[in-house]
Amino acid sequence: MNLFEKLISTESKYKGKVLSMREDLIELPNGATSTREVVEHNGAVGVVPLTENNEIIFVRQFRSGIREITIELPAGKLEKGEDPLECGKRELKEETGYIAKSFVKLTQTATSPAILEEIIHIYLAQCLIPGETNPDEDEFVETVVYSLKDAVDMIKTGKINDAKTIIGILLTDLYLKEKGADSNE
Repeated sequence: MNLFEKLISTESKYKGKVLSMREDLIELPNGATSTREVVEHNGAVGVVPLTENNEIIFVRQFRSGIREITIELPAGKLEKGEDPLECGKRELKEETGYIAKSFVKLTQTATSPAILEEIIHIYLAQCLIPGETNPDEDEFVETVVYSLKDAVDMIKTGKINDAKTIIGILLTDLYLKEKGADSNE
């Protein structure tokens, strides 16, 4: 079965600092037409900073969309054309002060593909070296550290509810199990 939707035309509806929105006129597989509203976003990167003791360094911050303080992986948006790994290194340093000697790409994920272009690249960062934070001037974060085991439990109880963070934690746990490392310390 053909599921592809052919783009006929697109119209910009909103241009903002972080995202834009467009409306696409599309032809459906059956030949009929419809519209799709799409949020345009350059994408983002999330980093799982894992210590040698299997602890993850998180950031706590207020999130306007849900009006809550969240526990998340250090993360940030990609600049147009920016390499995801370089963005991850920058965000890790800015938000936590750490730099890492080792990075492994765990995955990339489409956060809400029905309406949003954003792809988030998720990396595991190891061999961490502490340093000074340098957050953006409008960014207020604090670092917190939890064991990988506690982080998995926090997903189960809803204390960690950010999608990229959940994906990063669970894939880190799986990665360590596949490598034969004990992730339950």
